[in-house]
Amino acid sequence: MSFIIGIIGLLLVLGLSYGISSNRKEIKLWPLLVMLVLQFLLGFLLLRTTFGTTLVGGLANVFAALLEFAQAGVSFVFGGIANKGEAPFFLTVLMPIVFISAIIGILRYIKILPLFMKWVGLGLSKINGLGKLESYNGIASAILGQSEVFISIKKELPFLSEKRLTTMSISAMSTVSMSIVGSYMALLEPRYVITALVLNLFGGFIISSLVNPYQLAQQEDELLIEESDQQTFFQMLGEYILDGFHVAITVAAMLIGFVALIAMINFIFSKITGLTFQEILGYIFAPLAFMTGIPWDEAVSAGSLMATKLVTNEFVAMTELAKGTWHFSGRTTAIVSVFLVSFANFSSIGIISGAMKGLNEEKGNLVAKNGLKILLSATLVSFLSAIVTGLIY
Repeated sequence: MSFIIGIIGLLLVLGLSYGISSNRKEIKLWPLLVMLVLQFLLGFLLLRTTFGTTLVGGLANVFAALLEFAQAGVSFVFGGIANKGEAPFFLTVLMPIVFISAIIGILRYIKILPLFMKWVGLGLSKINGLGKLESYNGIASAILGQSEVFISIKKELPFLSEKRLTTMSISAMSTVSMSIVGSYMALLEPRYVITALVLNLFGGFIISSLVNPYQLAQQEDELLIEESDQQTFFQMLGEYILDGFHVAITVAAMLIGFVALIAMINFIFSKITGLTFQEILGYIFAPLAFMTGIPWDEAVSAGSLMATKLVTNEFVAMTELAKGTWHFSGRTTAIVSVFLVSFANFSSIGIISGAMKGLNEEKGNLVAKNGLKILLSATLVSFLSAIVTGLIY
C-alpha cells in the first residue's frame, strides 16, 4: 500500500509542478524522464547496495575526520567553556563550519573545485536539457551555498533573463552548502544527507524544467566562471575562514530566535487550544507527509517536522529530529531526513534576493518578485526527493 501511495504522491508533485508551469509548451519530456530514472537509480545505489553503503561510509568518514580536525581548533579556543560531559551545539555542530569553509577555499584556490564544477556542469547540460550555466549553477550551489554561488557568475548576471534567474534560484534553494554538510551529519545519518544531496540536484532540474521551462539561443548559453587571481593564498584563506565564522554565527542567531519564537508560540497555542503550534502544523502537513509514503500513524509527527523546516529552517527541524523522541520507523526516519536536507524555507527568499541585490540591484528585485514561486518549487523538490526515498527504501 505504501508503494501505491508513493506513486500517487509522485504523480501529484509532478502534476502540481505542471499545473503551475509558466509555459507548458516548452516542457521537454525526454530529459525529465531521464532525470527521474537517474534519481531512482542513484537513490537505490546509495541506499540499497553494498557499493553505495561503502561509498557513503567513506564520505561520512571523510567528514568525520574533518570534524575531528575542526574540534582541535574549537578546543583550543573554547576549551574549558563547556561543562564536563556536555557537548554544546554551537561548539560541536556550528564551529566546524569554519574549518570546512577553509578547506573549500583552498580547493577553489588551487583550481580543483572550479574545474570540477565547470565540467560536471557541462556534462549535466547534455542530460537535463538546460543551459550550461544552469547546470553549472546546480552543482556549484551544492558546493558553495545558495548565496555564495551567485558570486561565481557575477559577470553573467546583467545578461540573464528573469526565467534563467528563477531556475538558478530554485536550484540554489533546493540544495545545501558543502561547508554545512558536516554539521548536518552530526544530526542525521550521513547516508540520508548524501542521498538528499544527489536527489535534490536532479530534483531541482526536474521541477524547474516543469515550472519554469524555456528555450535558449546558442549565443545565450555561454559559460564564464568568475575567478579572482588577485588574492594571495593567505588573503583567500582568511576570507574563507571569516566567511565560515559568519555562516556559523548567522545560523546560531537564527536558531536562537526561531527556537525561542517557537517555544513562545507553542506556549500561547497550548493555552488557547490545548495543542502546540507544531502539533497544529503537523495535522495540516500530515496528508502531505502521508503522500511521501509515511504511515498515517506517523504522518502527524513527521508533518510537524516538515512544517517546522519550512516555517523556520532545516537546522531547527533537524535538532528536533535528533532528540530521538519521535519513535519513527527506519523508513519514516529516512524519508523525513531526506526532506529536511535543503534550504527551502521562507528565510531563504530573503537570503537569495539579498545576495543577488548585493551584486545586481535589478536582478535581486526580480528574484524577490518570484520569491514565493521559487520557494514553492524548492519545496516540491524536497517532497520529490522524499517520495523517491520512500519508494526505494
